[in-house]
Amino acid sequence: MNQRKEENVSVWTKEKLIPKEELYKPGKRNIKLSIGIPDVGNVVEFRVPLTPQSVEVLVSQGHNLFIHQGAGKEANYSDRAYAEAGAVICQSAAEIFQCDIILKMAPYTSEETDLMKGNQLLFSPVYLSLMTAEFVRKLMRKKVTAIGFEYLKDEHGVSPMVQISSEIIGNISMVLASELLSSIHGKGVILGEVTGVAPSEVVILGSGTVAEQAARTAMALGAVVRVFDDSIYKLMNLKARLGQHISTSVYHPKALRKALKTAEVVLGAMPMNEVPNMIVPEDMVEGMKENSVIIDLNIIQGGCFETSRITTLKNPTYKEHGVIHCCVPNLESKVARTASIAASNIFTPILLGIGQSGGVTEYIKSNRGFCEGVYLLNGILTNRDIAKTLSLPDNDINLLLGAF
Repeated sequence: MNQRKEENVSVWTKEKLIPKEELYKPGKRNIKLSIGIPDVGNVVEFRVPLTPQSVEVLVSQGHNLFIHQGAGKEANYSDRAYAEAGAVICQSAAEIFQCDIILKMAPYTSEETDLMKGNQLLFSPVYLSLMTAEFVRKLMRKKVTAIGFEYLKDEHGVSPMVQISSEIIGNISMVLASELLSSIHGKGVILGEVTGVAPSEVVILGSGTVAEQAARTAMALGAVVRVFDDSIYKLMNLKARLGQHISTSVYHPKALRKALKTAEVVLGAMPMNEVPNMIVPEDMVEGMKENSVIIDLNIIQGGCFETSRITTLKNPTYKEHGVIHCCVPNLESKVARTASIAASNIFTPILLGIGQSGGVTEYIKSNRGFCEGVYLLNGILTNRDIAKTLSLPDNDINLLLGAF
């Protein structure tokens, strides 16, 4: 009797202590998303984040797309094209801001935040110089998860939106400079070279993608190009990539001052997601030639020149010390259709991935590059740059993900 009792205890103990096999229960997958694209309204922004072709792809996967009437007009995409692709055309902004995911090519406004239902996923650029602590607190109270274009990265550690914007801006900046040098706007000189006439001089601050594309365009026109950067290594790489003779220099004050005095065009083209590490002082700008041109592509990060202030595509220029300044933050909108296609190519696979993963939280956990783009997670600030700029507390997103 006692022996049988001991055997029963032994069996019971083994059953309690030895783990049993359990069937794997997969998480939620292939959820259907409601995605909204608002009109930018009075903001001078002509790009749209998704083209009709991308809308058709997303709709074919079961997702619901809501487009504010006229949202694609400036990029030459009609409401009819979106409707034929399967989108619902909405008359009011309120409808759009009830969607689970909202994409916008301009920063969100305080008024738009009031329309949000909360617990949503927001995509937009982050303009640090325009962002306020009160606006961020509003988003936090709505418990949104917010993604900043500038911080997004791909599997190779490259920021795709910054990279593609840099390519576009680098190309069109020299076209814009040529317009501003013409007799219509300025001194009436050609950006380039004509037989028997000295070539124009272009100074570029920075040696990244923007600088490279701008230098290629300027040299193709025949201009003399000089690039300044704080890294000899970067300058050497730029020279190797261009494969042509190009003058380079580190940021030595005397060398920079001398170059600015003879330049027709000066381009601020430092990394677009970083605060410029070299600011041209006002007295150097004052020493430039009458009707020469400054194009500051870093204005959202504070600008490369002491004389810079934000302008728009409707009023792109002003004069300071006789120098034409152009400081438009979204210069890509000059070629809105091209820029919209480029943005759509980035956002479409991300949205498809979120749906296939079962939601944004799972997608963040499985995608390190996307995780770096998150600056708010369920209403909690996770971006140190924003927190430092606005004097707000931030949290480690890796620790937060364990709780969601």
